[in-house]
Amino acid sequence: MYHAKNEGKNKASVFNEEMGLEQVRRLELEKDLRKALEHQEFAIVYQTKWNSSTNQMVGMEALLRWNHPKLGTISPIEFIPIAEETGLIVPITHWVIEEVCKQNQLWHEQNVAQVTVSVNMSVRVFENQTLFQVVKKSLDLSGLNPIFLELEVTESIAMNDMENTISQLQRIRELGVKVSLDDFGTGFSSLGNLDEMPIDILKIDKSFIRKSMHPSKQAIISNIIMIAKSLNMEVVAEGVETKEQIDFLTSRGCTIMQGFYYAKPVPPEEIAQQDRPLNQNE
Repeated sequence: MYHAKNEGKNKASVFNEEMGLEQVRRLELEKDLRKALEHQEFAIVYQTKWNSSTNQMVGMEALLRWNHPKLGTISPIEFIPIAEETGLIVPITHWVIEEVCKQNQLWHEQNVAQVTVSVNMSVRVFENQTLFQVVKKSLDLSGLNPIFLELEVTESIAMNDMENTISQLQRIRELGVKVSLDDFGTGFSSLGNLDEMPIDILKIDKSFIRKSMHPSKQAIISNIIMIAKSLNMEVVAEGVETKEQIDFLTSRGCTIMQGFYYAKPVPPEEIAQQDRPLNQNE
């Protein structure tokens, strides 16, 4: 039944042994996920963003990891959908925001880094209507300047109950917090509403960057960069892995990049070592 539901409406699925094993694992993860926050099993790693022109770190993205006591590291691809479906993503996201604010303030005080750190949002968080209170409380408790916090939303989030989402994002931006639109061009078409959204940054999805040597993808990337600049938005390229991708993006006017060419996600204690792109350390 669950397999059929995941496949979409009006679908039928025939049970097999593999499907049963998958469902047993999913139920086990759902059960354990409810205790993971209390048992401090989550960790946050950070992937840096770089300015290709100045060769300097200009930001980071906070990424959630789950270290299961018996099963080891569980991929976010596997546990995030479960957290979304159960609503557990709401308290988890609240925890991430609080931890990121504390960690970033600590980096400031230790002169390790003074850059904006972004946190991925879930549509469930907006439905919960507590985002503003959590962000403000986290900033107040940590003492972090709001300009050093960024919230990432996807197109699907932005288009879901758009009026309510925009209202919440506007309140967040009034605090001084930045807002970025992730996965632009891959989800619901938000182009017609882009100028109405309280967005500071457009992120070019890695699916475009991966195929950036194809003329059709180059045209899409060039247009995204042009749209961002015409709306006075910053543009960030995700999933950058090669020098050829960097050269193309730079030639089109995009200089802020994130990907394995520059850095892999690392725990907070290793950020002090991120003083140069990863490829230069090899």
